[in-house]
Amino acid sequence: MNMKKLSLSLFFFIATISVFAQAQPAEAPKADPLQLKETSFDFGKIPQGKPVTHVFIVSNTGTEPLILENVQASCGCTTPEWSRDAIPVGGTKEIKVGFNAATEGVFTKNITIFYNKGQVKSIVIKGEVWKTPEQSAPKNNSVALLKSAN
Repeated sequence: MNMKKLSLSLFFFIATISVFAQAQPAEAPKADPLQLKETSFDFGKIPQGKPVTHVFIVSNTGTEPLILENVQASCGCTTPEWSRDAIPVGGTKEIKVGFNAATEGVFTKNITIFYNKGQVKSIVIKGEVWKTPEQSAPKNNSVALLKSAN
């Protein structure tokens, strides 16, 4: 008889816990307040020695001001610039990313955005640097001949 009461009590205890656990509403995950218009940009083919820039647009879709704590590039050839002022709710800011095309070849550079005390998001720039000629093209004398013939 004692075993029957213990089993019955255990059953009701487990049933009560199960009902209580199901009755608690699950906390919805917080939406990320930092939204980017684009997460990558392809410069295509660019000449060696010519720096290029691209502007990424950051929006605050949260319910509190958004602070960009740091924007860090993966190497020294990539330089991000941004405002350290808070982005108001519904507002936007720019992150201007410069790339110094010093070496020839294909490149992919990661830029990490640190915001709101520990949150992180990445953006990417890529492209291909082509080597510029060592000397300028020779003078085209044919144009002068055509002009003098008329």
